[in-house]
Amino acid sequence: MAIQTQVPAAVRVAGAMTALQGLAGIAFAVALVVRAFGGAESTGKVLGEAAYFTVLCAGVLAAGIGLVLGRRWGRTPSIVVQLLLLGVAWYAYGPSGQQLVGSLIGIYAVVVIALLFTNPVRRWTLGVDEPDAEE
Repeated sequence: MAIQTQVPAAVRVAGAMTALQGLAGIAFAVALVVRAFGGAESTGKVLGEAAYFTVLCAGVLAAGIGLVLGRRWGRTPSIVVQLLLLGVAWYAYGPSGQQLVGSLIGIYAVVVIALLFTNPVRRWTLGVDEPDAEE
């Protein structure tokens, strides 16, 4: 039985930050449901949008929880989410004229990406420091 190496702290921090993004998205979906039943004209469309955000953000939350628990599979989805958020940050900063929001989203995403690309995290992901399995 192979002894697993210890999960780097950067993985758990990045996982917590990614899970927080998933929770924020689910909170947004809940707000959409409240809005739909609060008198919105197209209730079906708003509920569909809420369901869409729930599914996407549940995946983001799962990736974050996976990293917090030390699962290697959570790293790639977390990186993809952060790269997509960099596009959102660029749009918020530039064309939308929301420089503060765009900057905060961009900084948050870059911090998570930086955490997930540190050398100890990369070595952990590849299993470089794990002893070979002996049977």
